[in-house]
Amino acid sequence: MIDYKTMIQTTKGTRAAAVLLLGVFATGCGSDGGSEGESMPDNPLLYPAAPEFNERAPDMYRAHFETSEGDFVVEVHRDWAPNGADRFYNLVANGYYDDVRFFRVISGFMAQFGMHAEPLVTAQWRAATLPDDPVVESNTRGRVTFAMTSQPNSRTTQAFINFGNNTNLDGMGFAPFGEIVEGMEVVDALHGGYGEAPDQGQIQGRGNEYLESQFPELDYIIRATIE
Repeated sequence: MIDYKTMIQTTKGTRAAAVLLLGVFATGCGSDGGSEGESMPDNPLLYPAAPEFNERAPDMYRAHFETSEGDFVVEVHRDWAPNGADRFYNLVANGYYDDVRFFRVISGFMAQFGMHAEPLVTAQWRAATLPDDPVVESNTRGRVTFAMTSQPNSRTTQAFINFGNNTNLDGMGFAPFGEIVEGMEVVDALHGGYGEAPDQGQIQGRGNEYLESQFPELDYIIRATIE
C-alpha cells in the first residue's frame, strides 16, 4: 500500500496531498472480522450485502444528524452522485453512523467521519466498495462527499464535510452527493484540536475504545436518521 503519511510530509502538507489520506484504510488488508470457525454476532451492520443496505435512495432526501455539538441536516441529491447517494441513504437508515466520531477535523479544510465504533463492523465494510460517480457538483463549503484512496472505486463508508472551497478535489474524482442545509455552524464548531493525530489503523483495529481513551474531546454522532 502507498505510504500516504510519507507523501504528506514530502509535499509539506498541501491540501491536494492531504486529501489522499481520506479513506486510506477503507480497502486495506487485514482481518476479515472473524477467525475461522468463530461465530459472527447477530448484528445487521456486519452484512453489507444484505438487501437493506442496497436499496435505491429517493431522488432527494434529508438526513438529520444529532451530534455532541448540536444538530445538522444533509440534503442529498441522487442526480449529483447516484452511487454515493444510495450508500449514504442505506448507512443512515440502518444506523451505521450512530456513535461514530468525527476523527479527522482540519480547520478550513474538512471534517471526516465514517469509521465505525466497532472494529468488527469496520472490517466487514472494507471490501464493500462503490463504483465511482462522475463529479457533477463541486466541493464547495458545506458539500458532503465520500472519502476514497487514489485507487478507482474505493469508496466505502467514510465521508467528509467541506469547510472551505475545496474545488481542487473535483479533478481528483471526489464527487459530492449532498450539502448541509441546516446547522453548518454546528459543523464549524466540531472539535479540531487533534488534527491528523488520530491514527486510522488504530481506529480500524480498536474503534471507539482507542478514540475515547486517546482523543476524548472528539465530537461524535449521537444518531443519524432519514427525515
